[in-house]
Amino acid sequence: MGGSGVTLNGYLLHMAISDSEIAQVRGATDIVALISDYVALKKSGRRWTGLCPFHGEKTPSFSVNAEEGRYYCFGCRASGDQITFVREMQHLDFVDALRLLADRAGIELHEDLNAGPARKERQEFLAAMDQAVHWYHERLLNAPDARPAREYLKTRGINGEVARKFQLGWAPDDWDALSSSLNLSPKVLEGTGLGFVNKRDRRQDALRARVIFPIFDPSGKAVAVGGRILPSASETVRPDGRVEPKYKNSPETPIYSKRRTLYALNWAKDDIIKSGEIIVCEGYTDVIAFFGAGMPRAVATCGTALGEEHFQTMRNFAKRIVLAYDADQAGQSAAASVYQWEQKHEVDVAVARFPGRSDPAELAMSDPEALRAAVKDAVPFLQFRLNRVLEAANLTTAEGRARAADPAMRVLAEHPSELVRDQYVMQVADSLHLEPRVLRTKLTEILRHPLVREVPNEPSQVASSVRPERTQATPRPGLEALRLSLHAPRLVKDRFIAQYFVNDVQREIFEGLTSGKSVSDVVDELERRGDDQAARLLSQIVVDEVDRDYTPEDVTAVVSQLLRSAVVEELKNVERELRSARLSPEVANATIRDVKERVALLETADGDSAERDLRDWLLGRTPSDAQ
Repeated sequence: MGGSGVTLNGYLLHMAISDSEIAQVRGATDIVALISDYVALKKSGRRWTGLCPFHGEKTPSFSVNAEEGRYYCFGCRASGDQITFVREMQHLDFVDALRLLADRAGIELHEDLNAGPARKERQEFLAAMDQAVHWYHERLLNAPDARPAREYLKTRGINGEVARKFQLGWAPDDWDALSSSLNLSPKVLEGTGLGFVNKRDRRQDALRARVIFPIFDPSGKAVAVGGRILPSASETVRPDGRVEPKYKNSPETPIYSKRRTLYALNWAKDDIIKSGEIIVCEGYTDVIAFFGAGMPRAVATCGTALGEEHFQTMRNFAKRIVLAYDADQAGQSAAASVYQWEQKHEVDVAVARFPGRSDPAELAMSDPEALRAAVKDAVPFLQFRLNRVLEAANLTTAEGRARAADPAMRVLAEHPSELVRDQYVMQVADSLHLEPRVLRTKLTEILRHPLVREVPNEPSQVASSVRPERTQATPRPGLEALRLSLHAPRLVKDRFIAQYFVNDVQREIFEGLTSGKSVSDVVDELERRGDDQAARLLSQIVVDEVDRDYTPEDVTAVVSQLLRSAVVEELKNVERELRSARLSPEVANATIRDVKERVALLETADGDSAERDLRDWLLGRTPSDAQ
């Protein structure tokens, strides 16, 4: 195969590295030795156990299967292989984690014909961006023309020490100062977004007369820049009549994706992990203000709205996300999407409210304690939106309270959890002096017509469809069969077939295990298909501790139990075919009688023969026959 697409934590990462080389890196990496660099592991039977590195605990719940190269935490349910572990611990993407492990194992990765030049080009762009950041930074610190920029930063509470920490810079008011000083080619200028070739066929810098805020990826590589115009020039009008925008950011490039990148995550991630909280701001100076106020866990989106891919990134670092926007901006967040992201990524979104109309940067200078209190007292996103509705209403009259009921219930109707909605119904009832049953009736009416739920001063939201839960993976015989397949494959041989598994999750896992792929490859495939439940179950089973040696009798007992369950389900199909006249009564009754007789023989001396007959019967029942 020339390339591979691997889905992890919601990302589809297209790679130009072959599946065989990925398997080679996995096989060459001792997962116990790898994890032991971060966690003290002890041998426990056939497994290794220790304290989970992904959540705080006093009793070990983290288990490692050295043979299969998998880990699983029975506390927080973190799971994965060697590559996943490096990604989670060092916050790298799949490819960078793979390269790190390849270097560790002394393996040279070969990329396909298209990927080699692409990787070289990417390295060239990253090097140019790094040069540009240093060039801008030196201009801010030392150039005479940067004095107004230095004075502006001081008014925002940013001194030289802070400017150095965040590597802030200054873009002079020249057409091509950067591109000429660094001798950047047209290809590099456009590939990095640092400049372009103008109509006169001359190189031109993208940013001029602006304070520069470098943007780094989580590993600390410079990937883009943002530029803020000085307040004295904020009303500058271009020759074409347009007002110069306050902020300009790098465009999307091969090294920079706005949808995934969070400003300052490279500096903030340690405190985010330590505190379990991430603060999301509107701008670069707000982020810097939070760092100055003793909360170095703030980030900002880069010229784009907070979206799905940002949540995918943030969930790897913290479960509590605090929006530090002004009230209007926070209220305009796509509520339905936020609730879905909360549920999908298992995070809690809260909103911090600041006194007066102050922004975080102003508050950090005037009253840093109030800024810290605003974050500490942040309320859940739904509570915030509900408060806005109630604060806009006239609650001093009966008529005003009655009018507020409708928009309040429409806010609640957007939340997917019935239990959460009902908790807030009680709260609204107290605020509006109304009976909860009246509000529940109103809420039910809104939920019956969910296509458009309009809330005053809020954007309309389209209700999302919810995928029904699949069959839970609980039947005991199926779980035992999967454990046997993983932990005693020599005993199992060909005793199990997919038709024995009446549970769809267990059947998918079994089919994956018998496909010839490694456990890690099977987990990757399940995640790629969106079968998260099956992927989680397999991740858990593979590290289950087996407290005894399995025997052939254990396999026979599990086969017998599986067959009984599978036959019962298939006989239901026979009865349905009888009722629909697809089978004659004579054929159906004979089939049912014959099958039941063989089931009765399973645990007798004729058990082997009965097992073969029932197996053949199940295999002969094609999917079309069993409808």
